[in-house]
Amino acid sequence: MNIKITLPDNSVRDYPKGSSAMEIAKSISEGLARSVLAAKVNGDVRDLNRPIEEDSSLQLLTWNDAEGKSTMWHSSAHLMAEALEFYYPGIKFWVGPPVSNGFYYDVDFGEQAFSADDLKKIEDKMTELAKQSNAFVRKEISKGDAFNYFTERSDQYKLDLLSNLEDGGITLYTQGNFTDLCRGPHIPHTGYIKAIKLTNVAGAYWKNDSNNPMLTRIYGITFPKKSELDEYITMLEEAKKRDHRKIGKEMEIFTFDDDVGPGLPLWLPNGGIMIEELERLAKKTEQRAGYSRVRTPHLAKESMYRTSGHLPYYEDSMFPAMECDGEKYYLKAMNCPHHHKIFKELNPSYRDLPIRLAEYGTCYRYEQSGELFGLMRVRSLQMNDAHIYCTREQFADEFNAVNEMYLKYFRVFGIDKYVMRFSTHAPEKLGKKYVDNPELWKQTEDMVRQVLIDSKIPYIEVPDEGAFYGPKIDVQVWSAIGREFTLATNQVDFAVPARFGLTFRNSNNEMETPICIHRAPLGTHERFIGFLIEHYAGNFPIWLAPQQVSILPISEKFNGYAKKVSQLLRNSDIRGLVDDRDEKIGKKIRDAEIKKVPYMLIIGEKEEAENTVSVRQHGKGDQGSLTIQEFIDQVTKEIQQMLDA
Repeated sequence: MNIKITLPDNSVRDYPKGSSAMEIAKSISEGLARSVLAAKVNGDVRDLNRPIEEDSSLQLLTWNDAEGKSTMWHSSAHLMAEALEFYYPGIKFWVGPPVSNGFYYDVDFGEQAFSADDLKKIEDKMTELAKQSNAFVRKEISKGDAFNYFTERSDQYKLDLLSNLEDGGITLYTQGNFTDLCRGPHIPHTGYIKAIKLTNVAGAYWKNDSNNPMLTRIYGITFPKKSELDEYITMLEEAKKRDHRKIGKEMEIFTFDDDVGPGLPLWLPNGGIMIEELERLAKKTEQRAGYSRVRTPHLAKESMYRTSGHLPYYEDSMFPAMECDGEKYYLKAMNCPHHHKIFKELNPSYRDLPIRLAEYGTCYRYEQSGELFGLMRVRSLQMNDAHIYCTREQFADEFNAVNEMYLKYFRVFGIDKYVMRFSTHAPEKLGKKYVDNPELWKQTEDMVRQVLIDSKIPYIEVPDEGAFYGPKIDVQVWSAIGREFTLATNQVDFAVPARFGLTFRNSNNEMETPICIHRAPLGTHERFIGFLIEHYAGNFPIWLAPQQVSILPISEKFNGYAKKVSQLLRNSDIRGLVDDRDEKIGKKIRDAEIKKVPYMLIIGEKEEAENTVSVRQHGKGDQGSLTIQEFIDQVTKEIQQMLDA
C-alpha cells in the first residue's frame, strides 16, 4: 500500500507505507541524504528513521534550517552528557535543550567538583564518542516502566519530569552508553557532529526556583564542519572586543548599581542622549504613519491582568503583587491591557479605524537572576510599543505597513541580514498554552502567512512558539560580525480584545470586535542599544553618537573661540564639547579617537582669524578646512541622509 508525500515545492510522490524520511531523502538524492538531519512531517519535527504511515507533508531539514541546527544541538547535549558520565559516574541530569546558539545541560555533580578547567577534556571525549557514529535509538516506554527505570537509578530529576507526563508517547533515547528520558527528535548518529566547542559554565537553580538546589549549567556548540567552528570562534573573539557591557562602560552609556538592584540599568547622560535620539526617530516615523501617542501608568490592579489572561499564562514573569487599599497591584509587565482600556474609552466606529496607539512604555519583568545579561536581559525595559486596532479587511495593509516600518529601520541602522520568525501554535496545546479557538488560530495564521508571502519578506515558520493569544513574528537580525539577535516582535491578537469587550460599530450598525496587532519595531531601548553597541563597535553614526563633535583648541588662548564654535553647533542641534584641558593637541586627538567621537575640530590662530575650523573625521583623519557654517551644513546633510535611508 502506498502513501502520498507532499514536498515543499508542492510536488507529490508515492512511497510504500512505513517509508522513513531518510529513505525518501535517498530516493531524491544521495547528497541530500548525507546532509539531512531531521524531518518535519505534517509540521512535526521527527527522527529521520521513524516510519511514515499516512499521507503527509514532508520537509527534509538540513544544517541550513533552524530546526536542523536545533536537532543537532539537542543531540550534542546528549553526547556531552555521555562524556560527562564517563568522567563523573553517578551524576544526574535535569534538562539539556538546544538554544539559539548551541545547547546546554543542567547537571547535578553531587560531591564531585567541576569547573571551566574541565571543559577541554569533556570536548576531547565528545570528539572521541562522535567518531564512533553511535545511533540515537528511540524507544517508546510506558510511564510505569519509565518510573521503575529511573527509580532504580535514584534519579529525582527524571522522576520529576515523568510526574508531568501522561502515559503514552513517553520515550527514551540511547546513544552509546547514555540513555535519557527525551521526546526527541535526534540526528541519526553521532558521526554528524564534526566540530565541538564547550563555551561556558554557570549556575542555574533547578526549575529556575531559588528555593531549589543549584545545578551546574554547561554550554556548548557544535558544527558539521571544522571550518564553521573556526569561523564561530573568530566571531566570538570579535564579539569580545565589541561586548556591549565593556564598550558601554568605556563610553559611559549605562551602569548597574547593587543598591538599585540587578537587571535595573541606570542610563548615564550619554545613554540618555541615545535614548532621546531613538525616541525622536520612532516618534517622527510613527507620526507620519498615523499613530497617536498615549501614556499609561507603571502598575495596575490584578483584575485587569486577569481579564487579559496574562496572570494565568504569564505570572511567573511578573513581579509579585503588592497590597494597597485591600487590592492587589502588579508592576506593568506589558502595555497592551492599558491600551485596550484606552481604545474602549474612545468608543470608535468603523470610520475611525484603524486606530494606532503608540507609547514608549516602561515595563517590568521578573527575569531569573541567572538569566540577566547586561542590557540584553533586564528587569526594567522601555518598549517601543504600539497596538493597532483594525477591521479584518484592513488587516493585510496594516500588517504589511508594520513590516515596511521594520525594513525602513533596517536601512537606517545598516542591518543587511534579517529574517521574520513566524511562530504558530500547537493544536494539542489549545486550552493549556494557547487560547482554545482552533478556527481563529487557523484563520489568523493563514492571514499572517499570506501577508509575508505577498510582501516577499524572508521568513521561517516555527510551530509551538506563538503568543497565548495569537501568532507572532520575532524579528531576527544579524550584527555586523554575524551574531544573531532577536530584535523585536510583531504579534496578532484575536482573543484578548473580546475579553475586554472591545468593539466598534461597523457599517451595518452592528458591534464588531477589532483585530489587534501588537508591534515593537525597535524592541526595547535596553536590548536595541546593546545590539547597536556591538553592531557599530561603539562607532555610532553621527546622528546617534552621544558626542558628535570634539572641539580641540591647540592652547588655552583659543578657548574663547572654541566656546563660540560650541554655541553655534548647539544652536544647530549638533552636540559638540570643548576639550579645554591643558594637554598637547596630539593627546586631545588620540583621546577623541578612543572615545569614537565622529568629528574633531582643531582650532588655532589661523582658524580663529579666518572664522574657520580644521576638520578631522574619526578613523579617516584630516578632512581640510571649512567655515563653521559649511561644517554645520555638512553634518546636518549627513544626518538627514542617514535618517531618510
